[in-house]
Amino acid sequence: MQQRVHDWLAEHAEQLILRWIFRGAVLVVIGVLAVDLASINGWIVYPDPATATPAEIREDRPALKLPNLVPSLLAPLLPGGDKRLVPLPRPDGALAKPMTFELVGGGRLMATGTITPETSQDFAAESERHGEYIKTVVLNSPGGSVSDALAMGRLIRAKRFATEVEPGKSCVSSCPLVFAGGVERRAGEKATIGVHQVAAMHSAANVPPRDEMSVGQTISARCQRYLGDMGVSLQVWVHAMETPHDSLFVFKPDELKSLNIVTSAAVSPPAAKTATAR
Repeated sequence: MQQRVHDWLAEHAEQLILRWIFRGAVLVVIGVLAVDLASINGWIVYPDPATATPAEIREDRPALKLPNLVPSLLAPLLPGGDKRLVPLPRPDGALAKPMTFELVGGGRLMATGTITPETSQDFAAESERHGEYIKTVVLNSPGGSVSDALAMGRLIRAKRFATEVEPGKSCVSSCPLVFAGGVERRAGEKATIGVHQVAAMHSAANVPPRDEMSVGQTISARCQRYLGDMGVSLQVWVHAMETPHDSLFVFKPDELKSLNIVTSAAVSPPAAKTATAR
């Protein structure tokens, strides 16, 4: 029997070798085509050597150099996942500029614009000057610096201010962290409150390298602890982590209440404005 097998292999050796070479070539071609297809569709993101080291946590850059396809596909499949994602809107006008503050009638401090690394300091100064008059911080913001959003939310809670998003206005990305600081939280009809993944801002190449995964986990832990301290359901953060940085998970009105993001109905803003702008 062994002799027959040996003789058969000797007789067909050339045919077997050619067959395996052909199969190997087919597999290589399939692999190359798959990589090309992934690159064309943006599923593979190659890091830029000139901007490869993270400097600070921000909401507007990818935290990790992972294929964008991965979170997009996994988000609806993970526990609690949801397909109700919308493209991340690009702010314009006043929302695209650094956040400004205006004290108007009824003790309402209007906070409009992008949260920058200086915003928490400006907000602290505004609170120090007019703290006795401020009752509610009214937000209209596309988000921005996560660290500054956390600092603002902590100060709002310490000052026992309420927070509000007026009808038709928005508070997205890191802005809901500020909103969560309110001892009372109100959202008007058709107000947009939404979240997505935090991200790392990259700086010049001369900055010492840091572990991006560690940075992302650290800021994620800070945000979870903060939301717990503010009495907001941690399911909010689950939705944020499931949502790609270039998309937005928008909460429905019933979710805003069930997750304790909103604690009471919004009130109509007073007609009269006075005031102090910054």
